[in-house]
Amino acid sequence: MSLQAMPARYRVSSRAAETHDTVTLGLEPVDQPIASHHPGQFTMLYAFGVGEVPISISGAPAGSGLVQTIRSVGAVTRALCAAGPGELVGVRGPFGTGWGVTDAAGHDLMVVGGGIGLAPLRGALLTALAARERYRRITVLIGARTPDELVFADELGTWRERGADVQVTVDRAAAGWRGHVGVVTRLIDRVDIDPAATLALVCGPEVMMRITARALCARDVEPGRIRLSLERNMRCGTAECGHCQLGPLLLCRDGPVVSYQRAAPLLSVKEL
Repeated sequence: MSLQAMPARYRVSSRAAETHDTVTLGLEPVDQPIASHHPGQFTMLYAFGVGEVPISISGAPAGSGLVQTIRSVGAVTRALCAAGPGELVGVRGPFGTGWGVTDAAGHDLMVVGGGIGLAPLRGALLTALAARERYRRITVLIGARTPDELVFADELGTWRERGADVQVTVDRAAAGWRGHVGVVTRLIDRVDIDPAATLALVCGPEVMMRITARALCARDVEPGRIRLSLERNMRCGTAECGHCQLGPLLLCRDGPVVSYQRAAPLLSVKEL
């Protein structure tokens, strides 16, 4: 894992608007690229002159490039979302733990994403689809507030063509929407689950992840085979500042991906 103090320069090679406040940037290294990464890890992404924020890696094109999906929620992410092709950003990392998607080889992989939480899962899903023959079943359950807030909407058909069972639900339907309406956990009741052979990867708002994990446990999936991507205030990425502490964990080092077995007692403590 790279622990460089200074960000490596990357050039924006592509920019795609996912929703009204979320964009996906393709990045290519100008300097020495950061170390290779695993799906689920994150970088500290730097907008020069503004600051840096932790952003999950949502994919990796051929070579040493990165794909990062960013939602505009503050000064730094606003600047990053506004970056166009040719502009420079800084990258430190990669940091944290990965999904361990290959642990599902020979069995069933379930991906459950809520809102922008689908971005950290995208790399794991693409990794599994690239070796589709190694997995018995790949199920993707996606929830969004409205159809307009669904990220990677133009990729869903391709994921289905490549062998994934993709189901989508929204909290509030819009004119022309013919899919499911309701929270993403309702989709769990609609799919066939072999609990002994399922590895579930879950990312979204914390309350959504807790409810999803409980719903999977109710279907007899073991807590150790449910993995969550947890979020806290990550500042350094090197487990030195302590801002991302969750009980005994420093999530920039011990997370963001943590088994539900380990996370459950921590998430049950109010304001921890």
